[in-house]
Amino acid sequence: MVAGAKGAVASTVAVAVATLQKDPDTLLPSLTTRNSFPYLAPPHAVHMVGWDTQPAKLSDCVKTHGVVPENIWKRYQSNLDELLIFQAPPLDLNLKAQVRHLMQDIQVIRKQHSNALPVLINLLPACIQLDLENFMSLSQLYSKVDPSNFPDLTYVLASILSGIPVINFSPNHLEFPVVIQQAIKHHVPVCGRDGKTGQTYFKVVLASALKARCLHVGGWYSLNILGNADGKNLLNPERAAGKVANKTQLLDDILGYPVGQKYGEPCHKVHIDYYPPRGDAKEAWDVIDFQGMFGLPMSIRLNLQGRDSILAAPLILDLARWMAVLKLADRSGLIPELGFYFKKPLGKNPPLNFQDQVHSLRELEKECDSLNAHR
Repeated sequence: MVAGAKGAVASTVAVAVATLQKDPDTLLPSLTTRNSFPYLAPPHAVHMVGWDTQPAKLSDCVKTHGVVPENIWKRYQSNLDELLIFQAPPLDLNLKAQVRHLMQDIQVIRKQHSNALPVLINLLPACIQLDLENFMSLSQLYSKVDPSNFPDLTYVLASILSGIPVINFSPNHLEFPVVIQQAIKHHVPVCGRDGKTGQTYFKVVLASALKARCLHVGGWYSLNILGNADGKNLLNPERAAGKVANKTQLLDDILGYPVGQKYGEPCHKVHIDYYPPRGDAKEAWDVIDFQGMFGLPMSIRLNLQGRDSILAAPLILDLARWMAVLKLADRSGLIPELGFYFKKPLGKNPPLNFQDQVHSLRELEKECDSLNAHR
C-alpha cells in the first residue's frame, strides 16, 4: 500500500511489481531478498495499491516521469492502469476524519486481497517538519495537527490502527512517541527514516572503510543535482531541512567524532540543487579530505551518476517483504536492524557503519527464520 502512488519512485515500483508478476526473472536479480523467507509468498506474488492526489492514469504518470523507458513499461500498461489507486482523503476533513477515511479504504483493500500481508510504504514528498515529541495521546494529535501540513501522519496512523506495518521511506520525521506507542499497542513493526539509495549509501561505505583504517576525515563536501519533482520540492529550505539533516548527521555517528573538529566548525557540507536537465537521473559529487600518518593530507573524489527511482524501487520491494516477515514474527515498534536501508536508522542502538548494518540484517533474517520456521 503506497502513499504517493503516482510519484516518480512509486510509479517505478508499480512497473517493477508488474514485471515481477509477468517476467519475474527480469527483476529478481535486483532484489536482496530474492532467496530469503521461503515461508513467505515468492516475490512475484506481490501486489500494489495506493493513494494519490493526481487524477491522471498511472501509465500516464509513468510516461510523464520518464524514469522507465517506454519499451519496458508499455508491455505492462494494462496492468498498471488496473491497479487500485484511491484518491487521497478530502482536504476539508480533519486528521481524525482523514484517518477514518483511509481505514475504510484499507477495509476495501483487505477484501480485494484477503490472503495478503499488507504493508504501508510512505513515499510522500518532504514536508515542513513538525515537532510532535511532546504529544502523548491520539486525541492530542487529532485536536492539534492540521493534516494538510503533514499528510504522512494520516497514512501512518491509519495503517498502525489497522494493524499494518509501516515503512517510512520519506525524509519526514514520523516516529514520535505517541506513534510508536500505538505501533507497539497494535503489534505493528515500523522502520525508517529516509531511504538510502545512492550517494548516502556510498557515503556510509566509504566512511566505514576510512574509520576501519584509522584515517581521519577532516572534511566532506557533498553536492546533489536533480531535476525531478523531488528536487523541485526541495527548493523550499524548510522542506529540504529534514533530508539535509538525515544526510549530514550519519557521518559524525559513523566516524565517532564531528567532521571539522580541527577547524572548530562543521566541515560536512551537503547541498541539494534543482537542475531540470538531469530529471530523475541525478548526479552526486563528493570531495573527501582525510589525513594519514603524520597528519599528511589525502583526498577522494567520487562522482555518482545514478537514477534515483531505479535505485529506490528494489529497496522498497525488499523492505515490504521484510516487514511482512517481521509482522509474522510478532515484532513491533521500531526495527533498528533495518538501518542498512535508511539514511536515518531508527530504534534502540541501530547499526551505523556498513559492516554492522550488513551483520544486523543477517542476524535478523536468522531470527525471523527461527520464529517462522513452523509456517
